[in-house]
Amino acid sequence: MKGIQVAQYVKSLDDLKVTELAEPVAGPDQYLVAVHAAATNFFDILQVQGKYQHQPPFPWISGMEFAGIVLSTPSGNPNPKYPVGTRVFGANQGAYATRVCALETSLFPQPSGWSASEAAGLFVTAPTSYAALAVRAGVKQGDWVLVHAAAGGVGLAAVQVAKAFGATVIATAGTKRKLEVAKQFGADYAVDYRDAKWPELVKKLTPQGRGVDIVYDPVGLVDKSTKCVAWNGRILVVGFAAGTIEKLALNKVLLKNISIVGIHWGMYAKMEAQTERRVWEEILALVEQGKFRATVFTDKEFVGLESIPEALKALGSRETWGKVVVKVPQDGSAKL
Repeated sequence: MKGIQVAQYVKSLDDLKVTELAEPVAGPDQYLVAVHAAATNFFDILQVQGKYQHQPPFPWISGMEFAGIVLSTPSGNPNPKYPVGTRVFGANQGAYATRVCALETSLFPQPSGWSASEAAGLFVTAPTSYAALAVRAGVKQGDWVLVHAAAGGVGLAAVQVAKAFGATVIATAGTKRKLEVAKQFGADYAVDYRDAKWPELVKKLTPQGRGVDIVYDPVGLVDKSTKCVAWNGRILVVGFAAGTIEKLALNKVLLKNISIVGIHWGMYAKMEAQTERRVWEEILALVEQGKFRATVFTDKEFVGLESIPEALKALGSRETWGKVVVKVPQDGSAKL
């Protein structure tokens, strides 16, 4: 097979090269999947540079999210959930290759009518945003929800989830194009957070200027968001894309009865398996109902494993929106 193997950390993403590798051997509890599309994530960039909290031993194949077709089922499972030929999406180390092995628990069937490219970016962003809003913040009809970095992968997922629950969504982003994209995915209002007065602008949009009920923050804007959150508001700490972990004066939390709520989706499989199952059931139900659609970046197409470095650089530049996905042709076909 072909893949991007990392034998030492790279200084430049251009140092990532596609090479011929031995075919992977699936364990007795693993499926072998032909990768037809692979999604990019910021942690992929950190990992190949040796800056991520989870670093596999050398050598390892980079990439995590993928979609493709089952080639073989677990030898130790006489009743596999996904027969050979099933179109699946999922996550496992080694997605930047033409073949990948994965456990059944990390695979789901590709939604009906979705391409591999559309399904490849579903595994990380959708459950993170759904669990944050539905499980942790209890979003409901009539709520006003502020989504920061709303044109990003988790941001566009959050916009759609909030709208599915009947909330009014205010999106923030840093470019005109990203503000347009957020509205295309359902945001009711869009505010440029390069404007220093964005908290004031957000607050003015809400009924009687009372502020928003929920803030979805994958950036690191909790402190400023306290200025536009309502009484009993909930601020979701999703991540720190701005690069700084904030410190917050807790008197601001006290004065407005604010709840600061964390979301670590990756731990649900270990800590709350039943909630993980519920989240996925409800996400896939939204997909079936047409209330959640793919968020693939379409301003530029990336085809072939050779385009992975370019795709990662585009993601790292923060000039893209949604999920940057690379098509991985099998047998020379790019019709994925």
